[in-house]
Amino acid sequence: MLLPDVVTIDKEIMSGTPVFKDTRVPIKNLIDYLEGGYDIEVFLDHFPAVKREYVIKFLEASGREYLMSHYHESLA
Repeated sequence: MLLPDVVTIDKEIMSGTPVFKDTRVPIKNLIDYLEGGYDIEVFLDHFPAVKREYVIKFLEASGREYLMSHYHESLA
């Protein structure tokens, strides 16, 4: 899943860890928050540099990718 308008991967930024564009906030932080039972609002409060639209776009793309991979698996 490539989301250049949302995610940056650059060796010079956090050693290539995928981060939200224009920040140093790893995508994994969002996943950890959601897995921990926190909602998007808490994440955004703790990481104000991340734009809400980036979080929404990332989650939408992740959901589409998940559904497509499981849809294709069910057809096999």
